[in-house]
Amino acid sequence: MNFDLKTLTLSTAATEKCDLLIVLVADGFTPGSDALSTLVAGAIKAGDLQTKAGKVLPCYQVPTVAARRVVLAGVGNGQPAGVRQGVQALAGALSAGAPKRAVLCFAGPVQAAAVAAAVAALSQASYVYTATKSKAEARSLQRVLVGVADTATVADAFHQSVAIATGVELAREWGNRPGNHATPTLLAHVAKDLAKQPNIDCKVMGPAEVSKLGMGAFMAVAQGTHEELRFIELRYHGAAKSQAPIVLVGKGITFDSGGISLKPGAEMDEMKFDMCGAASVLGVFQALAELQPEINVVGLIAACENMPSGRAVKPGDVVTSMSGQTIEILNTDAEGRLVLCDALTYAARFKPSAIIDIATLTGACVIALGGVRSGLFATDDALASALQTAGEAAQDPCWRLPLDDDYAEGLKSNFADMANVGGRPAGSITAAKFLQKFVDGTPWAHLDIAGTAWKSGAAKGSTGRPVGLLVQYLLQAAAPQAAAPAPAKPAKPARAPRAKASTPRAA
Repeated sequence: MNFDLKTLTLSTAATEKCDLLIVLVADGFTPGSDALSTLVAGAIKAGDLQTKAGKVLPCYQVPTVAARRVVLAGVGNGQPAGVRQGVQALAGALSAGAPKRAVLCFAGPVQAAAVAAAVAALSQASYVYTATKSKAEARSLQRVLVGVADTATVADAFHQSVAIATGVELAREWGNRPGNHATPTLLAHVAKDLAKQPNIDCKVMGPAEVSKLGMGAFMAVAQGTHEELRFIELRYHGAAKSQAPIVLVGKGITFDSGGISLKPGAEMDEMKFDMCGAASVLGVFQALAELQPEINVVGLIAACENMPSGRAVKPGDVVTSMSGQTIEILNTDAEGRLVLCDALTYAARFKPSAIIDIATLTGACVIALGGVRSGLFATDDALASALQTAGEAAQDPCWRLPLDDDYAEGLKSNFADMANVGGRPAGSITAAKFLQKFVDGTPWAHLDIAGTAWKSGAAKGSTGRPVGLLVQYLLQAAAPQAAAPAPAKPAKPARAPRAKASTPRAA
């Protein structure tokens, strides 16, 4: 979907020819003398429209308004959260009548962050999955014009939000695809397509290369399936080669049966979402390709299936990770940490400034935080604070959980350097403590998105989180580096003055 930004007031918005005109109305609306202002003021006075976020009033063929349909939507105090809620409530209006072109106009002054929230929410509300449907109706809405009183103050936020929305949609699309339509090989094709854009390179490794690297934990997870594993390496070059990159590591289990520790049959279909960490890395790189920030980023995706078969790894098996540490696999359904640990070891070769892994890792995190906030674990306070700040700004929040060493006691094994599970208590924390064993001194953060990466029930589908959080973090990380003065070039040595020829003075 295409977004445009334009200077609009309510009086000029009324003249815009479109299928749907959306007017966002905040508390304390001050009407003018134009037709739309009169409509809004009258609806508020009559009690037909409330400015509380989420309240909507549809109108049809309003006199002197060019749009065929008009929807008035309350956005509360006009802050980003209220705007997001107000726009999300328009899902029905966006599908009714199959509008192709819409205008979204703010009825008063607006902050840049609120404009970004409107773009994100509108993109989310209008998304339609069609990839594996034979007679599905594609998204009708093709273009949205966002109107504000002053475009100069919101232009940067608008363009960033459009790029992030594109990345979120890519992550949602691949998260939603069934396991037979989103194999490790197909994910690698997506990564290669991203590498066709400026400043992005891609390298894809198969079983032979991964074996040569010594990724015994990753290979163990993949050995029970016929689908070949893929280890995907993406690089975005936005800054000087001397600048240490930030490495993003995505869990890419394209279908998780649990392996020999087989999952219950109910809702097992949702285990196609177990690669949403990988999908989020792909989405971030899509946004980077459009924004081109001055930063270096590496994306690593360990992609495979976890299936039961005669070749599958068994409970009690001991494998050797790329780091050389041995792991007793007590539960084959705790496979995500096994593919991530080798990817984390591989990440160290880039000498990064920070490593962030993203994974649908534990049901325990769903119990702890539900579907509102992603779980955050970090070895570095500054990194944790930056991620939390980015999450709040992007309305893609996370919550920091502890990493006390005492939590690692349950990972002790009589037969290997560690076990891959530590029991039911504090399951999300013990999983993070397992991963921490494969990160040396580099600042590291782990995002457990098991509760936020997808929704169940009638709204079943991928959310595209935490693409917004990650892109916002990278943009924040790039800003100070872009503002920093370039290192001074060493001064060239001064040349000795050339001697001038002179006539000998007479004695």
